[in-house]
Amino acid sequence: MAPRQSVRGSTTGRPIMRLLDAMGKRWSLRILWELRDKPLTFRELQTRCDDISPTSLNTRLKELREMELVELTDQGYAHTAWGTELGTHLVALDAWAAKWAAATVRDDQ
Repeated sequence: MAPRQSVRGSTTGRPIMRLLDAMGKRWSLRILWELRDKPLTFRELQTRCDDISPTSLNTRLKELREMELVELTDQGYAHTAWGTELGTHLVALDAWAAKWAAATVRDDQ
């Protein structure tokens, strides 16, 4: 799907909306997260994603490949340059979320 294509919830065609739509689909973020350190074979990726069904994994990998975030290499599935760059933002977002969660915990929880 092209970056400037309208998606569910937005007809603007803004790239951020396309990205958020894709990342909001089940397993997309998890797949990108698991590929952050090294390429993984289909089976390794399936195991790391809590034994996601082969059909679901294939569907998400196809979408991520079409977005040029993931590619199939001799070593398995890996981030492209775009996927690696997005990964750095995800790591920063993870750090922000941890800080936010720690700061918003109430004593009664």
